[in-house]
Amino acid sequence: MLTNRSAPPATVTPVLVYADVPAAVAWLEAAFGFEEKVRIGDAHRAQLRVGSDSAVVVADVDGERVPPIANAVTHVVKLRVPDVDAAFARARELGARVIEELRTWEYGERSGVVEDIGGHRWELTQTLRDVAPEEWGGTTIAPW
Repeated sequence: MLTNRSAPPATVTPVLVYADVPAAVAWLEAAFGFEEKVRIGDAHRAQLRVGSDSAVVVADVDGERVPPIANAVTHVVKLRVPDVDAAFARARELGARVIEELRTWEYGERSGVVEDIGGHRWELTQTLRDVAPEEWGGTTIAPW
């Protein structure tokens, strides 16, 4: 597969719409540690690295492209972090609205959901232990 310095190298790259792209980039960098890699225009789009293997594109409002609206959830982005308690606290301190408090689940994850300054929801999660899906009622179709 070819690589292109003008495009994120991730296989799947969410494009999230914000009313204020520069403010969203600053917030995502401060709250989640994302790293801006490419900026397109002053406030049109930005490409951000997430960890070592993922990316997010932040896009402006344009035509049918609109940010989330109140009382409707169209998506949640799951973000795996090394210390979910610290990441959750940092996001809250920077103004994220807590949707679901942190909880440790029987399937080995500790997670919680926050809403960022643009209305996007992020499930911050940390793996605490390896658990077979069959131990909590799931079914393994093919191992990861």
